[in-house]
Amino acid sequence: MAGSHRRRRVGSGASARATRTRIAVVVGVGAAVVGAAGFGAYSLLEDDKVESGGNALSAPASSDPVKTGPPGPRETARAAGEFLAAWAGGDTETAAGMTDDRKAALRGLDAYREDAGVEKVKLTPGRPQGTEVPFSVDARVTFGDNVKPWAYNSALEVVRDEKTGEPEVAWDPSLIHPKLTEGERLRTGSTEAPPIRALDRTGARLDPEEYPSLAPVLADLRERYGAKAGVKVWTEPADAPRGDKKKDEKDDDKAGTPETLLVLSKAKPGTLQTTLDAAVQETAEEAVAKQGGAALVALQPSTGQILAVANQVPDGHNTALQGTLPPGSTMKVVTASMLMDKGLAAPDRPHPCPRYKAYGGWEFENVGDNSFTIQGGTFTQSFTASCNTAFISMAEKLENDDLTKQARDVFGIGLNWQTGVTTFDGSVPVQSGVEMALSLIGQGGVRMNPLTMASVSATAKSGVFKQPHLVPQGFDGRQFATAPKSMKASTAQSLRELMEETARTGTAAGAMSGLTGQVGAKTGSAEMGGQEETDAWFTAYRGDLAAAATVPNIGHGGEFAGPLVRDVLAAHGG
Repeated sequence: MAGSHRRRRVGSGASARATRTRIAVVVGVGAAVVGAAGFGAYSLLEDDKVESGGNALSAPASSDPVKTGPPGPRETARAAGEFLAAWAGGDTETAAGMTDDRKAALRGLDAYREDAGVEKVKLTPGRPQGTEVPFSVDARVTFGDNVKPWAYNSALEVVRDEKTGEPEVAWDPSLIHPKLTEGERLRTGSTEAPPIRALDRTGARLDPEEYPSLAPVLADLRERYGAKAGVKVWTEPADAPRGDKKKDEKDDDKAGTPETLLVLSKAKPGTLQTTLDAAVQETAEEAVAKQGGAALVALQPSTGQILAVANQVPDGHNTALQGTLPPGSTMKVVTASMLMDKGLAAPDRPHPCPRYKAYGGWEFENVGDNSFTIQGGTFTQSFTASCNTAFISMAEKLENDDLTKQARDVFGIGLNWQTGVTTFDGSVPVQSGVEMALSLIGQGGVRMNPLTMASVSATAKSGVFKQPHLVPQGFDGRQFATAPKSMKASTAQSLRELMEETARTGTAAGAMSGLTGQVGAKTGSAEMGGQEETDAWFTAYRGDLAAAATVPNIGHGGEFAGPLVRDVLAAHGG
């Protein structure tokens, strides 16, 4: 037969040796085979009497000499037919026992079924060529939802056992498939999905080399939408890791000389138009590059469309979309709206800002930059100065779940946003005592990220929660989260007044100075255990653009996170 051969000497003397052909096949349960009887259709060129020892199909008596020399046609036919029948029927133990290397054969036949995913196989022997028997393979390979027939030709060689004189199949990995060599196995699995061709909202290409912050986002999009991995059967070293490792041509050097034998489905690149804006993304990338570990998100209040996602994080974590951090005083935007909705505060109404306030067994104090007291001040003054005790003093008038309800029902926090990529959508758990009081100022159990805090500013600007999203809803028809309630119209107006005054004269004035148009902002500094400095936070809007940023372990939000947000709002807001 065609292909590489190698010869093996059997028995003693100078008798000619049968050629062992390297072959390979796939085994599966429920297969069919034309067995030894199938050879009856062929015209045998030799009679049993020609084979040494008389009756070739009878085991020698104890007094008879052990047969030597190559097996005759009937011996070859029976040995090959019984082996192929056992293999095709899924009885690998029996099939392996009919070979001259039971352990290697069992390993190879089992791997054929388990690793190559062959569910059914039909093995049809052809006309023997001496001691070599060609056969055809008609198999079915299944991997996940991919099913494909696989047909090829192989061959086996029948030799004589030197000890017993009985015919047996000479084992070789190429028996399973002609391309399989010693130390290899067949494997079926997924190829690497090709890179997605992601576009911004205008159709411009979003290249991760140009926008490095988007690398994890584009990888997520590739998994979800943009590209389809292929499925194929290939050869690999028998000791290669099993598991669900995806196969890529890049791995070829590691696998020796792997070769693709069957393609069940081709990998398909994808194109996806996102809501991102290349110009805003570029500005955001430049902004976060100024501060180590910074993360920023910009979005459109009127639609919820995410325009930019930027991270300057050494470990590659997507803090902008997946961070779980206390947001500090930026949370006071949500708290203020709750107090005003409940009639507990109003911009021009007197609101206490004492130096100390005790609650839940703790005494809170305005310390550091907030080490002050506002005598007879209004709620606007307490908000713009970010007075902690002004908010803590309201804890005794609240139910434990009031802030949780406001964050969820009005600002959509924690409603399982369907953004199109993996995101953490904020958490404001129900707490009691001192933890509830701390949550009012963005500490305790409150957890946010730049995405959720940009959405808070966007909701404050528009008065209605619009679920942030990076993939248009029409692309896959997924259901957006909707907030059950809206702020009272008077509350929405008052909240904008508070944030705009903060941008003009309060803690955000330094960062927002000089910006024209409708500009509102809130600063924050969040204490994290074990850090020397607080995390800096800043959230703001200008026109139909909202953005939020955080910088870890650095200090006040207005000083360190504010300038990053300003860069984006100055270039694209208004």
